Amino acid sequence: MTLDRRDFLLGSLAAGVAACGPGSDRSTAPTPVVKAPPPPARKSILVLGGTGFLGPHVVTAALARGHTVTLFNRGKTHPGLFPEVEKLHGDRDGHLEALAGRRWDAVVDPSGYVPRLVKASAELVAPSVGHYVFISTISVYDKFDVVGADESAPVATLDDPASEDVRAHYGALKALCEKAAEAAMPGRVANLRPGLIIGPGDPTGRFTHWPTRLTEGGEVLAPGDGATPVQYIDGRDLGAWVVRVIEDRAVGTMNALGPERRVTMKQVLDACNHGLGDKAQLSWVDAAFLEAQSVSGWSDMPMWIDNQGEFAGFGTLSNARAVQAGLSFRPIADTARDTLAWLATLPEDERAKARSSGIKPDKEAAVLAAWQAR
Repeated sequence: MTLDRRDFLLGSLAAGVAACGPGSDRSTAPTPVVKAPPPPARKSILVLGGTGFLGPHVVTAALARGHTVTLFNRGKTHPGLFPEVEKLHGDRDGHLEALAGRRWDAVVDPSGYVPRLVKASAELVAPSVGHYVFISTISVYDKFDVVGADESAPVATLDDPASEDVRAHYGALKALCEKAAEAAMPGRVANLRPGLIIGPGDPTGRFTHWPTRLTEGGEVLAPGDGATPVQYIDGRDLGAWVVRVIEDRAVGTMNALGPERRVTMKQVLDACNHGLGDKAQLSWVDAAFLEAQSVSGWSDMPMWIDNQGEFAGFGTLSNARAVQAGLSFRPIADTARDTLAWLATLPEDERAKARSSGIKPDKEAAVLAAWQAR
């Protein structure tokens, strides 16, 4: 027998009435007692770094959940952050003495880029730490040509495994870092692969261009036909989930990006524009025209890559494992508003740096004029 949606709804209603019993008075039914979930067991967490972009979100979330945090870093980036937590000074490259003989429940590693250094820190803490959370990247994947690819997709490799040139071999080195952590602590590692991390605290401007430009209003150059899929994650959502991973002692490799369901560039920019007061008029310019005008995806047009050829699957990676492990996402409009509020708190020089990505105003105006006159 086929059960259609109408039958299902009617059946559910009938079941609800039957559950009350004949002639029952629902107002006198006992109110069910809903027990609040127990607070998480307090964890001691070591963060390697912790004062850049993602690190502070992890620390803030951990402290809010009642955990104890220790930071290990060189004391050079935002040294005044988190005066209430323990800080150990050292250097991952040969100066790990401050970690020797210490015990923590978990380690978060958002600052590992070279396999040799990840190996050294993971091996040092392995005897006394039960869980290692390594912040990797979707850049480990060799290609993005398959729509809906998951964590089993092939990763990039190095012809010269001794190379430590992070700029040239970022993804391949991160893949080797994952292996180094797992080799040091087999079965105790969570390798989390975020894509574009956005929101307050982002120093790259990769997303910041859009809320900044949209709130200025007027005609705004938008890339492609709007149908390109995009993925991203607010740093605060990622930081909170890292803490959830620690609390649940989750292990394995997971793509840490969202939102939960596939969205397009048009949906993202429309939501941001609406959340910022609908001040802008978006003009969608096709990819071929942008290329002819020397407008580059990802740099001139942040978040966006023309998903053709080797990038046919970009923006469609499966995040099912992470969602099942508790990763959740706030609305993109909230991220846009909060990003602007954060920018307003910065000194002018830092604000200009955080807004430095994206197409420049004079070039945008020229491209729009050419598009209208084509």
